[in-house]
Amino acid sequence: MTRANTLSLRVDGMSCASCVGRVEKALTAVPGVTKAEVNLATETARVTHDGTVTATILSETLERTGYPARQAETTIDVNKMSCASCVGRVEKALNALPGVTEAQVNLATGRATVRYVEGTLTATEIADTSTKAGYPASIHASVQNDDSTAARKAQEITTMRNSVVLAAALALPVFMLEMGGHMIPAFHMWIDRVIGTQTSWVIQFILTTLVLIGPGRMFYAKGIPALLKAAPDMNSLVAVGTGAAYLYSVIATFVPGLLPDAVRAVYFEAAAVIVVLILIGRWLEARAKGRTGAAIQALLGLQARTANVVRDDTVVELAIVDIRTGDVVVVRPGERLAVDGEVIDGESHVDESMITGEPLPVAKGPGAVVTGGTVNGAGGFRFRATRVGGDTTLAQIIRMVEEAQGTRLPIQGLVNQITLWFVPAIMGAAALTVLAWLVLAPAPALTYALVAGVSVLIIACPCAMGLATPTSIMVGTGRAAELGVLFRKGDALQGLGAVEVVALDKTGTVTEGRPELTDLILADGFERAEVLALVAAVEERSEHPIAEAIVRAANAEGAARHDLSDFTAIAGYGVRARVAGRDVLVGADRLMTREGIDPGALTATETALAKRGRSALFAAIDGRIAAVIGVSDPVKPTSAAAIAALHALGMQVAMITGDKRETAEAIASEISIDHVVAGVLPDGKVAALDALREGGRKVAFVGDGINDAPALASADVGIAIGTGTDVAIESADVVLMSGDLRGVVNALHVSRATMRNIRQNLFWAFGYNIALIPVAAGVLYPAFGILLSPVLAAGAMALSSVFVLSNALRLRRIKPQLDEPTHTGRQTLTRAVTPAPAE
Repeated sequence: MTRANTLSLRVDGMSCASCVGRVEKALTAVPGVTKAEVNLATETARVTHDGTVTATILSETLERTGYPARQAETTIDVNKMSCASCVGRVEKALNALPGVTEAQVNLATGRATVRYVEGTLTATEIADTSTKAGYPASIHASVQNDDSTAARKAQEITTMRNSVVLAAALALPVFMLEMGGHMIPAFHMWIDRVIGTQTSWVIQFILTTLVLIGPGRMFYAKGIPALLKAAPDMNSLVAVGTGAAYLYSVIATFVPGLLPDAVRAVYFEAAAVIVVLILIGRWLEARAKGRTGAAIQALLGLQARTANVVRDDTVVELAIVDIRTGDVVVVRPGERLAVDGEVIDGESHVDESMITGEPLPVAKGPGAVVTGGTVNGAGGFRFRATRVGGDTTLAQIIRMVEEAQGTRLPIQGLVNQITLWFVPAIMGAAALTVLAWLVLAPAPALTYALVAGVSVLIIACPCAMGLATPTSIMVGTGRAAELGVLFRKGDALQGLGAVEVVALDKTGTVTEGRPELTDLILADGFERAEVLALVAAVEERSEHPIAEAIVRAANAEGAARHDLSDFTAIAGYGVRARVAGRDVLVGADRLMTREGIDPGALTATETALAKRGRSALFAAIDGRIAAVIGVSDPVKPTSAAAIAALHALGMQVAMITGDKRETAEAIASEISIDHVVAGVLPDGKVAALDALREGGRKVAFVGDGINDAPALASADVGIAIGTGTDVAIESADVVLMSGDLRGVVNALHVSRATMRNIRQNLFWAFGYNIALIPVAAGVLYPAFGILLSPVLAAGAMALSSVFVLSNALRLRRIKPQLDEPTHTGRQTLTRAVTPAPAE
């Protein structure tokens, strides 16, 4: 299924796990929808369909269900419109976009105002649609820097806080008048003497009514319609519970004749304080939800707002949305790069730590690739934009993280099935509780029945159940992104925690991916600088990768450069040339034998290098053996420590490579790999993974090349090195931006910590309800005389959600499991006296 057949919408009105279940059920029932995933923490629904479903259809479905899709509006500036027909063409193109509900174009102002279902489109995509229709457009300046999601969350927090303050101010006198009299008999007598009980009840009625029709109105506006549709949610529980307490109290106050004297009492304080406590819980939830998305906000903060672009031989400052592919961007010292591109002139060092996790700035010169969001150092350069808008690396990272955060894990499916029937079951339990108290309880039975029934309704709200999984996913995947680990598919977060075997590709994953000079052992009477300069002069004429490695090493060491003559390539043997008046031979041992040159003691050295997986060559100068040269694809400095860390986590490590067995075995021995499969083609890697799965073991595969794509797709969890090919990355479930195996260790640690956190949350959420619903129903009353107050039930329910959110937020403190490389290239496991906070 392509991305074109996936729609993401923002959904309003969801407050608990049962809401999630109903939204999913309604969306799945739409003809053409193959899957619907709803996330309470992000308030989003992702719908996969067969291509026949539009956002408008889904929006109408959500509206009927009682959970409307959130609408957004943007304005774009449209150029080259000259008449009414131009307006018609632009409107037609914009209205045809999936998700657009209304588009109005104004010829006089040159602007188009577009309303659309939030989450389905971006302002940039809307502007691009007009441009493709022949009318170039750009986002209107007033909305370019608008972060509607962050602004909406901030507004939601402010609104909820104001509701809490108002509700508390109104409820406090009610609580004091009623509960103060119960707790302090003298206070009760004073109220009765000064204003009278009836007057006190009337005051409580007025203040409680203001609480319910003001800050508490939301529970009735959403809960009652849901109840009438036979689809009660958390709001329905609160509405029925507080409504029952309120109506009972109204009858006792104004129509006392309908109640026996023994049960004439008011519970205004219960209705008012319940609303206050649940609002406090919602306020704390809103604040915590804002923090769960902190990683996305941090990534968004990396995006530059403007850039200096060369247009018509003049440098002008443009908004990032106006930069086009091929534009030349001028980068000054200390600036943040706006888009991805390739350096065309100038030199500098760029801090790429926010993308790759690497701490040291990277040198950039002509031909180097640069990434939007990274920060330039002290130099200056110009680069040509190659990827802009939603195609930049940073935009893709943000999209990956958002998609992973919105994904439903397999464990969440079971939770949703349970909670879909949970609220109706609780309402049934409350009804049975009331009936049982009326039949079995001593006088005043009606009062006991009301208190117990309301307590059951209030305490059982499944908010914590709905938040248990998605909040942990949001925080865990966000923290992983900060550590350079991108979960492209959310279910990989759960799958990675069950992995027992990590299989690694060799070239580019365990090793650097290109040959390097690793050994230069000299014969007596020769110096390194002299030999390296002469050999490099000969090898500079060759295009063989081994020759390139020797030349790179000579350049890096500043070896002298010499002219050469009489260059000859001897097929199957090596090369020969005159360099600085000296005769130089470079080749295999058979070249030395052919030329009658005795390698002497270096023969044993050459054999030892070969056993270590090196490609060994001899160099002879003026007929004398001068050196043996070892070239290999070196192991990355981080690989050994990463594999040791995987072993410490209980993992078995395998290496699967197309290279010859001798080389693979040498590398495996060097870095303690448990199992080696060598000399295999891409299909052979898939077969090797199947063999590693024997006994039901879960296997993760780590690779970086095109030839790794089948294995990445076949593995239980595919992990792509971010420096690899796009094909490999698209085939993987997890992407490591750091380009080395440290990310595998961090990915495993984040996965395990997140799944542990989810299990903790679910244990608390379900355990809380299983333990406290019977207490609320009054099971302890016969033995201990304990009957839970509805006020305490409301407080416990609110605290349950806050506990789940607070526990999820601990994942923000996950530490990377490996230290950064030192100047020696070695790494060590991070050690701590206490366990990681998220564990």
